[in-house]
Amino acid sequence: MERLDKLLASTGRWSRREAKALIQAGRVLVDGMPAKRGEDKADPSVSRILVDGAVLDWQAHTYIMLSKPAGLLTATEDARQKTVLDLLPDGLRRKGLFPVGRLDKDTEGLLLLTDDGELAHRLLSPKKHVDKVYYARLDQPLGPEDCAAFAAGITLAGGDVCRPADLRLLGDGREVLITLREGKFHQVKRMAASRGAAVLYLKRISMGPLTLDEALLPGGFRPLTPEEVAKIGGIT
Repeated sequence: MERLDKLLASTGRWSRREAKALIQAGRVLVDGMPAKRGEDKADPSVSRILVDGAVLDWQAHTYIMLSKPAGLLTATEDARQKTVLDLLPDGLRRKGLFPVGRLDKDTEGLLLLTDDGELAHRLLSPKKHVDKVYYARLDQPLGPEDCAAFAAGITLAGGDVCRPADLRLLGDGREVLITLREGKFHQVKRMAASRGAAVLYLKRISMGPLTLDEALLPGGFRPLTPEEVAKIGGIT
């Protein structure tokens, strides 16, 4: 059971104040009866809620796939710089979405935005070992010996020890796919640097069972499909 004003606001179409005004104006019906107060509670999975005669489009959580462009912070807000949430319309921003994990400011690619804290915890938990795949362009080619080093677990400058990772060479080795199962600070760049290569371009292309929709241009976004939601929800 949730407060009616909160339920209406959770759709992103109205603020809490606007939702209360709708209710007070008699424009919200619950099982055929006009709602009286924003504090009244209802279960949207059981009750039929109408706003101006239309069924309330409600879901427990929101899941958005974003193709992050370079130049934006992976954060919910920042006083000086734009964040990935600045790409969203007001309706989605009112839902309280946050990024699951982070990408560096100059890194592009797959970013999941949601208000589902439990799912975010499962995706990010070191115990789950969720694969994250990155495409990188390097200034120097890597070779088979570097693949072996990644698989053994690289020790970074400063002493951080990385879990074993997969390095797949593309072409002459200046383009690679790297699969990580953790998320250390600047990890891909630091791992490449440990093998004598600098990352010129970095893009995350998948996270667990979720793969970036290549139809999304940088800065584009869309809701996850029911099938995608089911896949990420299956991570336990």
